Amino acid sequence: MGFFHQLTEKPWAPRQGNVVELRDGSAFSVPAATLGVRVFLAVVTVLFSLLIMADGSRMELEDWRPQPQLGLLWLNTAMLVLSSIAMQWARIAIRRGEIDRATIGLIGGGFFAFGFLGGQIFAWRQLNMMAAFDITNPAIGFFYLITALHGLHLLGGLVVWGRTTAKVFFGIDVVHVPLAVELCAVYWHFLLVVWLVLFGLLFSGNDNLGILLAICGIR
Repeated sequence: MGFFHQLTEKPWAPRQGNVVELRDGSAFSVPAATLGVRVFLAVVTVLFSLLIMADGSRMELEDWRPQPQLGLLWLNTAMLVLSSIAMQWARIAIRRGEIDRATIGLIGGGFFAFGFLGGQIFAWRQLNMMAAFDITNPAIGFFYLITALHGLHLLGGLVVWGRTTAKVFFGIDVVHVPLAVELCAVYWHFLLVVWLVLFGLLFSGNDNLGILLAICGIR
């Protein structure tokens, strides 16, 4: 009987007592939200990397003229740094169960983030009013493209930030709030790093971008 049972057994069918329940996510050590954010950040990293390489390749053509330098970008960078610091403060506070401090950190992070976006819009207008402004200059086109794309990612993060801040302030969904604050902080730090790279390589001097691309073997 045992031999006959082995012949008729269906190997693709799950065996009694060995079925692993996956629907509740218990088989994964990483929460689905965390995994989703990691995948999204990886995609965004590739996107901005391709834009930087495209900017470096376009720079080699004769019609490329460096865009005018904007001192306002330094202030905007400081605003984004402060926003990231405030988010980290909220992250630490929520881990300690300090809801009031976490709320203050979230509000501060959002305030400085909006200040950064407002400063970027003002920088666009400032560049537009300069005598050296020429929309046919590819350097200026890349400036608008990259800063707008980064701003859109920050704006999308502010949507999640608003929902998270409301939950913390009103005590809603307290079980998942710590993870939401954690992911907001991680996203803010990521956008800060991306902006520092863009600012340092694209806006503080085109020679820096050329040197980096040469080191990477792209140019």
